[in-house]
Amino acid sequence: MTSASVTAPPLTLDALNRADAPRAAAWLAGVYEHSPWVVDAALSRRPWCSSAQLKHLLATAVREAPRERQLALLRAHPELAAKPAQVGGLTPESRREQAGSGLLLSGAVDAQAARLRELNAEYVARFGWPFILAVRGPRGNGLERADIAATLESRLRHPADAEFAECLRQVNRIAALRLDDLLGEVPELGQQAWDCAELLARHSDAEGALTVTYLTPAHRACQVQLLRWMTECGFDDVHIDAVGNVVATYRGQHPSARTLLTGSHFDTVRNAGKYDGRLGIFVPMIAVRELHRAGRRLPYSVEVVAFAEEEGQRFPATFLASSALAGTFDPSWLEQRDAEGILLRDALRSAGLDPAGIPLLARDPARYLGFVEVHIEQGPVLDALDLPLGVVTSINGSVRLLGEVTGLASHAGTTPMGQRRDAAAAVAELALFLEQRAAAEPNLVGTMGMLNVPDGSINVVPGRCEFSLDIRATADAVRDACVADVLAALRRIVNRRGLQCAWRETSRVSAAPSHPAWQARWERAVQSLGLPAHLMPSGAGHDAMKLHAVMPQAMLFVRGGNAGISHNPLETVTTGDAQFAVQAFQHLLGQLAEEGSM
Repeated sequence: MTSASVTAPPLTLDALNRADAPRAAAWLAGVYEHSPWVVDAALSRRPWCSSAQLKHLLATAVREAPRERQLALLRAHPELAAKPAQVGGLTPESRREQAGSGLLLSGAVDAQAARLRELNAEYVARFGWPFILAVRGPRGNGLERADIAATLESRLRHPADAEFAECLRQVNRIAALRLDDLLGEVPELGQQAWDCAELLARHSDAEGALTVTYLTPAHRACQVQLLRWMTECGFDDVHIDAVGNVVATYRGQHPSARTLLTGSHFDTVRNAGKYDGRLGIFVPMIAVRELHRAGRRLPYSVEVVAFAEEEGQRFPATFLASSALAGTFDPSWLEQRDAEGILLRDALRSAGLDPAGIPLLARDPARYLGFVEVHIEQGPVLDALDLPLGVVTSINGSVRLLGEVTGLASHAGTTPMGQRRDAAAAVAELALFLEQRAAAEPNLVGTMGMLNVPDGSINVVPGRCEFSLDIRATADAVRDACVADVLAALRRIVNRRGLQCAWRETSRVSAAPSHPAWQARWERAVQSLGLPAHLMPSGAGHDAMKLHAVMPQAMLFVRGGNAGISHNPLETVTTGDAQFAVQAFQHLLGQLAEEGSM
């Protein structure tokens, strides 16, 4: 072996902390392209307790920099699929990354690379900086050129401010991967969670899209796969219960020990992403496997539930699976029919399940320590803050209403503006009031998701307008006050305009605040990684809000990429963030073991 082929040992965090600033800066020079100021900002915050903290400090320096400096950082990055004459100017890091995705082939013989260059030119002409993408992808092993081109085409349609922010996030993702390389860190547990998501996504009701609805063949195939994995992970008991949940128990040191309950759902919406719900199954599953491999038993048992239904895609009722554990499963749901007219009762029996056993699934709170759930955020907050994890303070309570305003349909050309009874204009006015009212208070959101003029015509003043309201808040009192104000505004609007209105409430769900002690455990778990414990509400509903009725609960959010998009094929999680989630879960298990009050 020649000396040129000897690989240098990885850098260590301890060496970086002990080195003088110029030497440490030289070691980290390739992390951000031609932008030493980013590393300099982080060097002033030494010592770093973890690589996670270092990544966060670097990303914070980028996010808090003046726009001119941020723009210079973006323009320091090279064009993807650079022309052969430009390749020599690439940094070693960029050359390796682009080569790994096949982006350094000759444009003279490669039409795909030529197309990428055309798109690059269009991108620069529109935005004024080069298209930036972490081409190593969420797993770190390289994206295909077709996927890179598709992403470029999609992002060409972004507003400029959204695209600027996305490029900065991609710069930080590139830097995180490069730092892992320097430190010799491989997120093996996160890779395993990511790989599980890929494998489970092979089962789908639909060709070419991920759709897994309750008790379909694809759903049952997921059950079989989860059973196999959980058995291989070393759980002592693994079974499918009467409502279709896959339940796995890892017993504690003593038969009388209480149990930590955790898990999330594996059903999906139509044309879904791969991580919604499912990540919250894989994270505790992998943590238990590591306990089993180490031959370690905890002072308490761990029960992981892969909830069979949460999304309400096949039958009208939602949270069928977690409701059964909470003891709130309504027997009348068994008479609900799907779009093909199949009764829920019959679907259960066709899947080999006995509906009579559902009432027996209710958990005895005295036997449980509490419920924790890991879930992707399904929103943009963590991605915008460059934070991999967030601690949930409360799951929002919601009220939904359907309403209608009635006026008088009339000719759009002959009816003077002052004599109109325009129902749609009144509803539009209400939508603006809702937007202003909800924006005026923290942790309150309001949405008019539907606004419809039945049988409307371009030349007719709308005589009727249907609308929906969805109002959510972390506290029921805050939500209800907003509902009252919006309905009062509706009455004022229709009275002033000479119209009539009616509405009906279709749904009311109470808020589920996190239990203070359990929220604190998640905070300590995140801080143990060297990350700040960012506190945030959950605007979406989760299985945890059903278990909240019978035991303490708290949730951990994991950052979603692509600005947190969810219920969408673009939903994504990096292996690094999945690794942090597993490590945080392991820390929470350790905290419980040390507390010794099982």
